[in-house]
Order: sequence, then structure tokens, then C-alpha cells
Amino acid sequence: MTTAAAAAKPARRTQADRRAQTRSALLAAAARGLSRYGYSNLVLEKVAAEAGYTRGALYHLFASKEDLALAVVEWVRETWYAEVGWRLSDATDPVSTLIAVARGHAVLCRADMARVMMTLRVEFSGQDHPVGRKIDEVGRQLVTDCARLIAAGRRSGAIPPGPPVRVVARAYLGAIDGLVINLAGQAPFDAVLAEHAVRGLLGLPPAPTGGLVSPNSSDGPGCGLTDR
Repeated sequence: MTTAAAAAKPARRTQADRRAQTRSALLAAAARGLSRYGYSNLVLEKVAAEAGYTRGALYHLFASKEDLALAVVEWVRETWYAEVGWRLSDATDPVSTLIAVARGHAVLCRADMARVMMTLRVEFSGQDHPVGRKIDEVGRQLVTDCARLIAAGRRSGAIPPGPPVRVVARAYLGAIDGLVINLAGQAPFDAVLAEHAVRGLLGLPPAPTGGLVSPNSSDGPGCGLTDR
């Protein structure tokens, strides 16, 4: 084989690469299943089939339905923070950050990301279950991160006084979650109205441009999960 031919030959995937690809496909399929059917009605054989794998492949990576659901919740959290949550660490302009997070959340949740968290939160509400505890853990982190920005905005005068910051943070997260779920398939209005909702909730004036965007326009690439 010539040097040029060897260079053109694609690199052979390692076992770790194949394992990561399988895991990612199974998590995505499980997230869709959980958002549609909930935890109790999730059938692992159907999850595996939708991802293009056998039940044995699924059980090779996840010991049980509980193990799979916990992995999905963590995957959603990691994805959301990688896409949008990183913005929450910047308190330089809290108002712009909170609006960007709301709009980005709407964009990312066009792939059902919000629905899976809300579905599981409702299903495990009031139950002492590992999945429910994981959902609560994610929710506490989100509330804390958003409350910190709201407090910073109030200190600077950018956000007017109001209810306790953690109460407002919960309302902020609940509002954008509910909005994007109820406006599923209504892009770009989901992102535009997410900003409108956040401005009203925080006691801010409407966006300078005002009004809604044209149905033919598109929202820019966003960051995008929320929980309570």
C-alpha cells in the first residue's frame, strides 16, 4: 500500500468509540421514550429497537430501567449546561444572560429536552425514588444558578425589587419550560415568546423592537433545559 493510500484510509474506530456511539444512541432513544410514555410505561426492548440495537446491547451498558433513566437525566443536564448553562456563570449583564438562556432553552428544547424532565418530575413528585431525587438535584442547581443572576440584577438596579429571588428563579424556570412544551413545533415564536415571558416575569420593559417576528424568520443558534 502506498503512503497516499494509507493516509486516505479512514481511521479504524476503537471499541471505546463504538461503545460511546451505542450509549449516545440509546440515551437519545430513551429520552424520547420517557418524554412520550413516562418511566412506568417505558419498554426497554422498544428503546433498544428504536436506537437500532438489541436488548442485550442495552443491558450491557445499563443494568436496569432505573439505571438508564438516571443516565438520561444526567445526559440532559450535561447537554443543557454545555449548550446554554455555561452562560449562567457570567453575572456581568444578568438581564441579557437570563434572556439568552430563555431563548436558547426554547431552541434546544425543540428536541423534547424540556418534556422529558417535566414528565419525570411530575411522575416522581412526592416519591422517594432515585430518579426523583436526581431530578430534584438538577432542579436545585438550576434554581441556585438563576437566583444568583436575579440577585445580581437587583443589586445593580437592572431588575426591579420583587418576590424572593429563589421564588422568582423557580417561576422563571417553570415559565420557560411550560412555554416551550406548549409551543412545540411553533418555531421561531417559541424563542421570541420565551423572551417576552421572561421580561414580564422579571418586571422589565418589552424588548426594544417589540412585536413578533415573521413566520419566515429563524432564531439564531441557541444554548438551550430547565428544571425547578
